[in-house]
Amino acid sequence: MLKFVLAMPLTFLFVAAAVAQSVPNLDVTPSCKGAARAVIKADSEKREKACYETEKTAREKLTQNWSSFPAKDRNFCLNSVKGYAPTYTELAICLDMVRDVRQISDKPDESTGKPAPLTRPKRQ
Repeated sequence: MLKFVLAMPLTFLFVAAAVAQSVPNLDVTPSCKGAARAVIKADSEKREKACYETEKTAREKLTQNWSSFPAKDRNFCLNSVKGYAPTYTELAICLDMVRDVRQISDKPDESTGKPAPLTRPKRQ
């Protein structure tokens, strides 16, 4: 029994690592149906189709770039979007934002040569 209890966390760790190795399969149906309901009824079918096409394109782009994002960022963004109706577009935006923030924080301050502060200075 003890071996089973100790093996379970490791199993979940390997499953999480495997998920992060490739773009996950997200169910974008709730988001696309919601987008369709948000427009005039006559345009709802057109809007839903456009949403699915946008998500398909976003997934294809993520598939091409997935390995360029650190596993830590992929897991962070996956956890961030999975709490509601996730989309590939939101996942891609999250990954881009995390990357951009890291690049900004790694860039030295031009006046001092020191790394840029992680927080903004207080207004006076």
